[in-house]
Amino acid sequence: MQVSDILEMLKNIVVQTGVLHLHWKYMLMWLIGFLFIYLAIVRKFEPLLLLPIGFGIFLINFPLTPLMGFSEGHRQLINIFYHYGIEWEVIPCVIFLGLGAMTDFGPLISNPKTLLVGAGAQLGVFVTFIGSIVLGGFTLKEAAAIGIIGGADGPTTIYLTQKLAPEILGPTALAAYSYMALVPLIQPPVMRLLTTSKEKVIVMRQLRAVSHTEKIIFPLLTATLISLLVPAVMPLMGMFMFGNLMKESGVVGRLTETSQGALMNIVVIFLGVSIGATMEADKFLSPKPLLIFGLGIIDFVFCTAGGILTVKIMNLFLKAENKLNPLIGSAGISAVPMSARVSQVVGQQYNPKNFLLMHAMGPNLAGVIGTAAAAGMFIAMFK
Repeated sequence: MQVSDILEMLKNIVVQTGVLHLHWKYMLMWLIGFLFIYLAIVRKFEPLLLLPIGFGIFLINFPLTPLMGFSEGHRQLINIFYHYGIEWEVIPCVIFLGLGAMTDFGPLISNPKTLLVGAGAQLGVFVTFIGSIVLGGFTLKEAAAIGIIGGADGPTTIYLTQKLAPEILGPTALAAYSYMALVPLIQPPVMRLLTTSKEKVIVMRQLRAVSHTEKIIFPLLTATLISLLVPAVMPLMGMFMFGNLMKESGVVGRLTETSQGALMNIVVIFLGVSIGATMEADKFLSPKPLLIFGLGIIDFVFCTAGGILTVKIMNLFLKAENKLNPLIGSAGISAVPMSARVSQVVGQQYNPKNFLLMHAMGPNLAGVIGTAAAAGMFIAMFK
């Protein structure tokens, strides 16, 4: 081997290291990844999601890393997770299966009028849909994907965006999960602003007990109605209701435990890392993704406001003893159960003897259904 050959080999080794290809954009994305990791570890904001997302952002923003591309015609590691899990829409549906297996629809069955609150909380979805077109210049399909962010439902956001506007999947999914984690910071100021001192201390009547039979019938009935009215979202809602039926049946404990435990944990890992890995510096540090993030926060504010205002309107037609505390309206977004907990925390700041958590779970679960219905409508309109 000649000296020139050795020098050429050494040159190739140096050229193929990432050091020579570092750019300030990569380093800025590292900081964004570290921010997510900080929020997960130190602030405990949705750590099961933000930690893998943050590490995915950090990991993908090193030059020449064989993670999200192709090598000799084969998909690289995270690209495999992304393609088979997200592009094929498997992971969002499996997550909904696990969520269903963890959900108790009792509060919603006990107080079915809170379905209206979940519907009213979709206000931000449609406001942002219009705003994205008028102010942002997005296409109809992109605007639909951006609008659904305010529903605070990550899997539904991924499902809808993958169908209508896969080119903006990374920023929409990241915005949805980011703002879900920040619900305790975003919602309280809106809740305080839109409710009076008298409304904040309303004590609601105790929820009636819900029978086992009702809980069995509910997922079957809901699946039937959704299948007939918004069939486009049945892959999500069908799995959601199946998971809930397994839980409430009481006869498939092993399946329920696996769905809400090991299986859920596995897909959340793949989901978080895959979403984070879509945040490559060249793609993310551009006007469109940053505008999506800006519209996302507006979306959340309007969705929160929509739920609260819906309760205030409902109270105009309810007897004094049946009135709802408008603070539970903020739980109309589908960040289960975080937004319901926020209703409880804010409510107790004004009346320590008032317990709103279970009352807020009704709108919270209605929000899951409402966001899915909005997504189904968008798919029917634009697919």
